[in-house]
Amino acid sequence: MPLFWLRVAVGFYGLGLLYALLALARRHEILARLIMPVIGIGFVLHFVSLTEHYINVGRLTPDSIHTSESLLAFLIMVFFTGVYLRYRTTAPGIFVFPLVFLLTFSAAVGLKPPQFTSPVLRSGWILVHIALIFTGYAALFFSFAASLLYLLQERTLKSKHPGSLMSRLPALEVIDQMGYRSLLLGFPFMTFGIIAGSVIAQAEFGSRYFLDPKIVLSLLMYAVYMLLVYTRWNAGWRGRRAAYLSTFAFLAAILAWAANYVSGVHRFIAP
Repeated sequence: MPLFWLRVAVGFYGLGLLYALLALARRHEILARLIMPVIGIGFVLHFVSLTEHYINVGRLTPDSIHTSESLLAFLIMVFFTGVYLRYRTTAPGIFVFPLVFLLTFSAAVGLKPPQFTSPVLRSGWILVHIALIFTGYAALFFSFAASLLYLLQERTLKSKHPGSLMSRLPALEVIDQMGYRSLLLGFPFMTFGIIAGSVIAQAEFGSRYFLDPKIVLSLLMYAVYMLLVYTRWNAGWRGRRAAYLSTFAFLAAILAWAANYVSGVHRFIAP
């Protein structure tokens, strides 16, 4: 049943993907009025799928790459829902819905029996580490989405020929605020998540764990994330410069996430 609910949720998220495509084609007026109830149903079914899955496996930590993809997609939707309730705009959905659809589609198609079998996964600290890191990922993606919206809106305003899509976007100041708040919210989650993971790794695997490509790329991503927070908090970077740096930070996050598929140590596969 968890897989069934996830696949149904993918269908509803697919309508979100359609909305994003139509929005870019400036033909989204009708779907825009329906998209939040539709996405809301998919969000609820996604939660049911995750809940049933974790009840079935008997622990809250992800047991495969595809379960991790599903959990990350869900947390991104949590952020999207919070932003929608705060700002009453579906504009970030132009970038959020395609990513959520791809992550849940990959999870629904590729979901397999548990792949992560190490006893380490039964540790409560691992649950803390995963929850914090994934929330940090979701926040960083939202900061990236806001940066793209900012650049699109700025370009449209300079062209003096706003289309139907850009006329519905929030003001530049509001978009910048969305990205900034997402960044500040996600940074402590990412910080404590990395600290928790490092403590567990040192205790379980020793120093060899820190040579794993996943860890090296994660530390690189964190360094860029920290630079982004510093430039916005202390140097007062806003607008275009902050948007470009946020994009670079997200690209670093993609590399760190992709390392999950080649990392042998970080995937916690029992010998």
